[in-house]
Amino acid sequence: MKNQSSDDYFLASRSLKWPIIGAALFAANISTIHLIGFAESGFKYGLVDGLFEWLAIPFLIFLGFVIAPYFFRNRVSTIPELYERRFNGASRTYMVIFAILTALLIHIGISLYAGAALCQKFFGLNETYGIIFIAVLTGVYTILGGLKAITTVEAVQTALLILGAVILTLFGIFALPDVGIDSFAAFKAHLKPDTLSILRPTDSPANPPEGGISWYSALLGYFVLGAWYWFSDQTIVQRSLASRTEYDARIGPMFTGLLKLLPVLFFLLPGTLAFVLFGNEITDTKLTLPFMIDRLVPVGIKGLIIAALLAALMSSVGAAINSASTLFSMDIVKRLRPKTTDKGLVITGRITGVVVMTLAIIWSINANKFGDTIIYTVNSLGAMIAPPIAAVFLLGMFWKRGTAKAANFTFATGLIIGIFFFLLDFPYENLLPGFDSIATGVASFNGYEITPSTKTITNILGIGFMMQAWWKYVLLSIVFVIVSYLSPKPTAEQISNCITISEFWPKKWNGIKDFRVVGLGIILVLAILWITLEMVA
Repeated sequence: MKNQSSDDYFLASRSLKWPIIGAALFAANISTIHLIGFAESGFKYGLVDGLFEWLAIPFLIFLGFVIAPYFFRNRVSTIPELYERRFNGASRTYMVIFAILTALLIHIGISLYAGAALCQKFFGLNETYGIIFIAVLTGVYTILGGLKAITTVEAVQTALLILGAVILTLFGIFALPDVGIDSFAAFKAHLKPDTLSILRPTDSPANPPEGGISWYSALLGYFVLGAWYWFSDQTIVQRSLASRTEYDARIGPMFTGLLKLLPVLFFLLPGTLAFVLFGNEITDTKLTLPFMIDRLVPVGIKGLIIAALLAALMSSVGAAINSASTLFSMDIVKRLRPKTTDKGLVITGRITGVVVMTLAIIWSINANKFGDTIIYTVNSLGAMIAPPIAAVFLLGMFWKRGTAKAANFTFATGLIIGIFFFLLDFPYENLLPGFDSIATGVASFNGYEITPSTKTITNILGIGFMMQAWWKYVLLSIVFVIVSYLSPKPTAEQISNCITISEFWPKKWNGIKDFRVVGLGIILVLAILWITLEMVA
């Protein structure tokens, strides 16, 4: 451990094979945020949040088709480094800021908040002590071990996570006869209409009081969130950057896409089972999953599932800590002080991990003030961060006329807009005392009642976070294009870093192992599963 190089610590010596990459990507994405949050969401609103899982699959396929092999061929160490090659150093700095904010606010902060529910239910720790306990537990092996330690844990954790989720779902199904439910029709009769549907009308009775996510806002909004999260989020992409071969870089994300079929059936569905089984007993919906585990699962298996949940939490938090450490060490310290030794970079990375974890603890203690459910909180935060990154990445990497000045102006504008909406999306009564009566009137005019999830200015005005993401992306894309045409053309060296899709599409097919066969096969399975679910819902 003492002799780790920066390449060992941050990129696992670029030695990861596709099964490890795919499992690690899944584990870094599916944390206690999803386990606790999806059970809560399933309990309250059914399977609708499955949108965020199944819409991710086409992005993972494209990541494997084009983006990941591009990263591999160009020996990219960090995403901000790529922005310096394509644009300039200022763009790299902006990306570091956005990426560290993402790690701090979402990957670490909300994960700690979600994990505190486990500690509260099973260890009797209050929320604050639970957050600190998990932070210390995770921080030790992550800050000392680096990426290889994290991915090793993630591979084991993915298997435990899926096994535990399947077991809990089966125990929930087997318990249905105890409450008089002996058929699928009887189960549906105990739910609101459309509860088992993912694509549902915005006025469905299964939706939140402020309305659901329309099909067009889902597609438009997730286009922005997906482009940011799967192509430019260092915490996620770092696993592909550590690929052993180009084939591993391609197939790893596709394997993750295959695994992403599972959460709808085994993370969200248990929440709907809990609604039927324990609807009158669960008062704090954040505790839906721990409550099910405690009531349904035998002691020995209960320990296995709790271990899987803690492992999921640790892997997600660990991935984000390593990502933030990598960004600060490689994109700030090494750039400003090129002569810094490998040992110095690793030490800097560990110190950064401690600082980021400390700030995340402070934020996570206050995260419950931000939204109605954990999943809502995560995605609304993503809608603030994603638009400028998605605009600069898609237009900058696939359009040769995009300029450094346009990228920097778009990043700066997006950062200001993001901070503005972050403030607007805090509960309005905390920001504007005495505003309650006006807010209630505006909300009633828009056709819904005031609830915890609508107590923000943007929701009171009827602007959902998915459409927020889309319109901010459109605005910032216009800004990028206009500034590009008003500034000098990029240099030949800058243009050489653009992505040309045809370079990553071989003329010859390689049989059933061909990455295109694998990817298109997964898309076909997704289509069949989604159509089948909507038919029975």
